[in-house]
Amino acid sequence: MGIITVLWEKWTEFRRDFFKITLAAMISPLMYLMIFGLGIQTTSHGEPYLNYLIPGVVSMATMTGSFSAVAQNMSVQRLYEKALDQVMISPTPLWQFIVGQVIGGALRGLYAAGMILLLVLPIRTGLIFNGLSCLILFLNGTVFSTMALVLSFLAKSYSDAPRYNAYIIVPMSFLCNTFLSTDQMPNGIRQFVQALPLSQTSQMVRSISVGGPAGWTGIAVLLIYFAAFTALSVLFIYRKKNL
Repeated sequence: MGIITVLWEKWTEFRRDFFKITLAAMISPLMYLMIFGLGIQTTSHGEPYLNYLIPGVVSMATMTGSFSAVAQNMSVQRLYEKALDQVMISPTPLWQFIVGQVIGGALRGLYAAGMILLLVLPIRTGLIFNGLSCLILFLNGTVFSTMALVLSFLAKSYSDAPRYNAYIIVPMSFLCNTFLSTDQMPNGIRQFVQALPLSQTSQMVRSISVGGPAGWTGIAVLLIYFAAFTALSVLFIYRKKNL
C-alpha cells in the first residue's frame, strides 16, 4: 500500500506539471541531436553518427530524468517540508517508501526516453528499440533513482541538489559512451568510465539497436550498482529513524 501511495504522489505531480516535465525532458536531448547528429554530418564506425548518437542520448535521458525526479523532490521534502519525518512516524514501512521513490523515478526516466524516441521516429534510422531495451533503460533509471536517494540524504541544503547534478550527472552525460566512444580514452580513465552505469547502458542499448546482443555483463553491473545504492538508502533512512 505504501508503494502505491508514493507512486500516486508521483503521478499527481506528473499530471500537475506535465508540460514543464515534458519540455525539460525534451529540450537538452533535442539540442544534442540537432547540433551533433544533424548539424555535424559525420560517421562513426562506418555508420551515420546519428545512429551512434540516438541510443546514447536515449540512455542519458533515463539518467537525467530519473535522477532529477528524485533528488530535488527528496531534498525539499527532507530539509524544508519535513515530509520524511512524517513518513518515519507513520505506519508505512520505510522499505515501501524507498521502493515507491525508485520506481517513480525510473518511470519518469523511461518517459523521458520515450519522448526522445518519438522525436526521432520520423528520421527513419532503422535502429531497433525493443522490450529488452526498455528493460535496460528502466534498470538504468532505478540505478540513478537510488543514487539520487542517497545523495538527497547527504544534502545539507536545497542548493546541494544542483551541485550533485553538476559534479556527477553532467560529466557522465558527456563521457559515458554517449557522444563519443570510450575506446580512445587513456588507460585507467577508459576502464573507470566504462565501468560507470551510463556507459554500460549506452553500450547495451546501442548494441540492441543494430541487432546485436545486449550482453549480460552490463546488466550484472547495473544490478550491482542498484544493490549498492539501495543498501545505502536503506542504511541512511533507518539510521535516521533510530536517532
